[in-house]
Amino acid sequence: MAEVDVAPTFGSELKDGFKPANAWVANGIAWLDDIQSFFRERSAIEKEYSAKLNALAKKYFEKKAKKSTSLSVGDTPTMTPGSLESASLTTWTTHLTTLESRAEEHDRYGNELVTKVADPLKVISGRFEELRKRHVEYAERLEKERESSYADLRKQKTKYDAACQEVESKRKKTESSFDKAKAQSSFQQQIHEMNNVKNTYLIAINVTNKQKEKYYHEYLPEVMDSLQDLSEFRTIKLNSLWTVAANLETNMLQQSLGQIQHLTQEITRNQPHLDSMMYIRHNMGAFQEPADKMFEPSPVWHDDESMAIDDPAKVYLRNVLNKSKSQLGELRREVDKKRREVEGLKRTKQNVRDGREQKDEVTVIAQLFMIQEDLHQADRKRLTAEVETSTITSVVGDVTLGARNHNFKSQTFKIPTNCDLCGERIWGLSAKGFDCRDCGYTCHSKCEMKVPAECPGELNKEERKKIKQERQEAANALLKPSNGPPDHVAELPALGRSETISSVNSGYAASAQRSMTSPSEETPPEIPSATRPGIMPTASTTTVRKNRVVAPPPAAYISELPGSTPSSNGSAEKKGKMLYTFEAGGDGELSIQEGRELVILEPDTGSGWIKVRAGYKEGLVPASYVEMLAAPPPSLAPQHTGQSARPPSTYSNSGSSIGGTIKKKGPAVAPRRGAKKLKYAEALYDYTAQSDAEHSMTEGERFVLIKEDPGDGWAEVEKGGVTKSVPASYIQAV
Repeated sequence: MAEVDVAPTFGSELKDGFKPANAWVANGIAWLDDIQSFFRERSAIEKEYSAKLNALAKKYFEKKAKKSTSLSVGDTPTMTPGSLESASLTTWTTHLTTLESRAEEHDRYGNELVTKVADPLKVISGRFEELRKRHVEYAERLEKERESSYADLRKQKTKYDAACQEVESKRKKTESSFDKAKAQSSFQQQIHEMNNVKNTYLIAINVTNKQKEKYYHEYLPEVMDSLQDLSEFRTIKLNSLWTVAANLETNMLQQSLGQIQHLTQEITRNQPHLDSMMYIRHNMGAFQEPADKMFEPSPVWHDDESMAIDDPAKVYLRNVLNKSKSQLGELRREVDKKRREVEGLKRTKQNVRDGREQKDEVTVIAQLFMIQEDLHQADRKRLTAEVETSTITSVVGDVTLGARNHNFKSQTFKIPTNCDLCGERIWGLSAKGFDCRDCGYTCHSKCEMKVPAECPGELNKEERKKIKQERQEAANALLKPSNGPPDHVAELPALGRSETISSVNSGYAASAQRSMTSPSEETPPEIPSATRPGIMPTASTTTVRKNRVVAPPPAAYISELPGSTPSSNGSAEKKGKMLYTFEAGGDGELSIQEGRELVILEPDTGSGWIKVRAGYKEGLVPASYVEMLAAPPPSLAPQHTGQSARPPSTYSNSGSSIGGTIKKKGPAVAPRRGAKKLKYAEALYDYTAQSDAEHSMTEGERFVLIKEDPGDGWAEVEKGGVTKSVPASYIQAV
């Protein structure tokens, strides 16, 4: 065959053709088992002389014929080779022809064939197969990395879509939310979060495209070139062992010297690259490189591919850029070091192959492959850092200049600690975050990349305490609703309770309106003397009722002057104080620090929990954690017009006392929530019982609500352990 100046390589010619090339190399390595089997069988046959040699040659001619195509051009060639065979197969044919011309053998030659040819073939076959599997594993890892990059990009796209969906949801909430300012603030925060996710998505696109380019133009070609080199090395080893066998025959069979010399010449003509050239020529095909990934806008949030560069986004980009730049120098040095090691091992391999160094070439190749894997990993990290750096600087410039970065250290907080950025708690077994070694700045792991680079430097204990308080105040201010919408958001119409809450609290028709006249100007309807016919007065709690009439309306309505406190809330707020710090452990619960004053919204109903309000937040806390404070002096109580202030509730199954201070006790374990709670009702007006089946009540009196109005105008309440009826329009649930 013709010699070539520069042998083509798999990586430059076949592109993404690793799998068929690997199958071809595997066939060649597996073929070594056939060859060593041949020599072992020949060793046995040699002892039976020439009668068996002819049969052996015929047998392996048949085997060669079956594998001729796969060994020459692979299992799936793009062009059929016809009767053409590869250089190695041609040499093998000459070998078998020489065997047919030999008629005699003896025992010593047979033994030498086993010890000097067959056994080495078995060893190198196993070692070549191990190296081939390493190539396969590495190629699969490269493919998984490529697919992982695409999967990560899809995840970023999903996160971006989810963030856009959340922005749209927040925007819709601003239209229907009661607290417009809070909803607008949440909407703006979500926009910032969406911008960060979008920027991450755009960066991931560039990284994925660059990784894809490196995969098809560097990583995969390197593996295929290495696979080609392994195949050619197999050919070299095979030629060497064939030469050994031929030399044995030369020494042993003087009569067959001419034939053996011819075989030797054929072997030397079998250049390692000839088989590769034939395989390449018959397997070349069209290759289409996948297109670069492009930005895909979310279907629910229409946006373009430009990166967000507002102030919150710049903080995030600055932190990403700082992290990438800090890693880039070290990664470049590591890549250069690994590259020099690879080049050194390649020179060593060539020296061993040329006979200038006495080393095990298989061991050298294994070391070279291991260093190439390390180089690949380091180069991937370097490439990612470079793309991130160039992407950010091309949009916003080098925003790290002049930045005072925090010296963050990963930390697991074992005591209650708040994030200095968002103000939320980062305490718990799985609550990991960061703290600055210099100034003590603490933040969630998720908030690290959002922290501005404004570290004041090393601070002493007092300075840290002072700046910690300032940071917490600033963070808490973000959690509080603002007095108005942001400048860039149009102000929506204000809504008050009068526009959103119905003024009708009784069981009357929705069209009924509370009278604004004084009690003296309105005459209440008379209450029939026979209040409810058919009811037998009894002290029993189970009373049979028949033919109830509609309950009478209130005898008088309470007139409210502008600015006065509504009668439903006329009683003074009940206040308390936290004896111990409580951390919320479920939905509806409220985390409160020790010593914090709060307002009691709902007393203990027997479940061991009370509902409180601290600041603008409401929730449940254990009753045993709260100390009830004494009621304010009468002079401080709100003034009402109309009827006198309502008396306090006369019924409670809780151990709490509203009028005094409870003796401080140690915190008990919070009772289990989920038990059925009692419902309470409060009398809106005075009412005098008309029969033994009814309760009398005064305005402001509280009861346990047993059964609401079923439609006849009456409700059942429990008072003093006895269940009786009262007019449903005279009470309201609390």
